Amino acid sequence: MIVDLATLGLVERQHFLQSSVAPRPICFASTIDLAGRVNLSPFSFFNLFSTNPPVLIFSPSRRVRDNTTKHSWHNVLEVPEVVINIVDNAMVQQTSLSSCDFPKEVNEFVKAGFTEVPATLVRPPMVKESKVKIECRVLETKTLGEGPGAGNLVFCEALRMHIDDDILDAEKKHIDQRRLALVARLGGDWYCRVGPENLFTVEKPNARLGIGMDALPDPIRNSKILSGNHLGQLANVHELPVVDAAFEDERLTSIFQYYSVSPAEMEKELHIYAAALLDAGKVREAWQVLLALA
Repeated sequence: MIVDLATLGLVERQHFLQSSVAPRPICFASTIDLAGRVNLSPFSFFNLFSTNPPVLIFSPSRRVRDNTTKHSWHNVLEVPEVVINIVDNAMVQQTSLSSCDFPKEVNEFVKAGFTEVPATLVRPPMVKESKVKIECRVLETKTLGEGPGAGNLVFCEALRMHIDDDILDAEKKHIDQRRLALVARLGGDWYCRVGPENLFTVEKPNARLGIGMDALPDPIRNSKILSGNHLGQLANVHELPVVDAAFEDERLTSIFQYYSVSPAEMEKELHIYAAALLDAGKVREAWQVLLALA
């Protein structure tokens, strides 16, 4: 299927883009106008774009259905300050409720049942229920168009973070990703939830370069068992491993005993075992299994 975006209606274009460019973190923005009226609204066109300076950008885009602009956008033009309250699973339904198009004089904190807490550096209040609150100064705004669905970018400098102690690690120094049940937007009515059961780590090459896929021995690179993710793990080592004579493994020994008369079957079983080791994050052991036929 090939989709030429220029030929699609706005609703279809929105579907394909928002269903594919996902999951997207949610900026739950509290803003205020010159008259002191507070607005609270979520935006999934949002992310972190710099740490020095610390800059986040969100986009209260023009509505597709009628091309109107949102109260949050008008507020940051009047009072260039915002609190970005991070959304977790415990507050997602209330957050969605706050996205209703209430009249400007209506306070979404009240409608959605959230608690206002005074910020320390900016005028808009914080959401007490949010486990991470980021006080921001608006650096710049940029309009991307005048038609329905056009983005309105808000560049925010993060000034101060308020972090719930319950999501910190044992030493209270860092956020424990397993304790912050983040949610994110996908397409349509779909969301996703982050929990310990779907978290995993990927080792970064950082200062030392990985050997790369092209450096993998042909039998490994052309394996019918090992996936692209498996090969990526193997290719992320900093030098091609060599056989470790001290490496001992009962399953490896069994494979050699049972499949010694069939090299092809032995290679298959070794690759199956290596795949299981890689799934468990045991890259060194997987290499030793794969090198057993060398």
